[in-house]
Amino acid sequence: MRRWANHEDTDLNKDEKATLVDEITDRLGDASAIFAVDYRGISVPQAAELRAQLAEADATFRVVKNRLARRAVERAGTPELDSVLVGPTALTFVKGDAVVAAKAISTFGRQHEILEYKGGLMDGAPLDPDQFTAIARLPGLDVLRGQLVGVAASPLTGLTRGLASMVSGLAVALGEIRDKGLVQGEAEAPAEAPAPAEEASEAEAPAEAPAEEPSDDGGEEEAGEEAAPDAEAAKEAPAEETSGDGEEDGEAGD
Repeated sequence: MRRWANHEDTDLNKDEKATLVDEITDRLGDASAIFAVDYRGISVPQAAELRAQLAEADATFRVVKNRLARRAVERAGTPELDSVLVGPTALTFVKGDAVVAAKAISTFGRQHEILEYKGGLMDGAPLDPDQFTAIARLPGLDVLRGQLVGVAASPLTGLTRGLASMVSGLAVALGEIRDKGLVQGEAEAPAEAPAPAEEASEAEAPAEAPAEEPSDDGGEEEAGEEAAPDAEAAKEAPAEETSGDGEEDGEAGD
């Protein structure tokens, strides 16, 4: 089986090496994560298989010469990678899901007993082998999104069911109240029978009208009382006339 050989920049001229440094520098700047592995023991078909798996995470796998890689690391401002650029080194530049890329490298290395993780960066922070293993065990972003949607949908489903139950219970309660009101209305209907009594009382009302006649008698009495002084005046009047006759008689006597 043909093994991967570290020959990609052995025969490069000065200009080609400068172009390669520029390319690595650009990839270091664009990547959200960089994984450095020891690629010894990997075959050409295995390398092609690994590249296909890493493409799902928008990641590229490239064998680099440490001397040129150090120049690119210095230009990209990622000096944390200097310590891993020792021995046969392949860099994985991740622009997509770093978890999927780490999982692909970890699974591939475990299945083929190759690709020892050496170190790297994730979101600008150093990533040691233990952290890399922990990340490789995490679910990918797509799986996490699905779980998040499920978690978010569960309370909404419960809320919908709860509201539907409340509305149904309210409808039943209102129906019972309506039925009770109808039953009570039918039971209380005879209590309104005394209405004819009110009509009878209204019919009897004219019989009480003569009670107001004493006021007319009182008026007659008052008229009689007023007439009495006239009678007295009439009685007194002859007295005055008599006295007048007496005077006349006296004068006549005289």
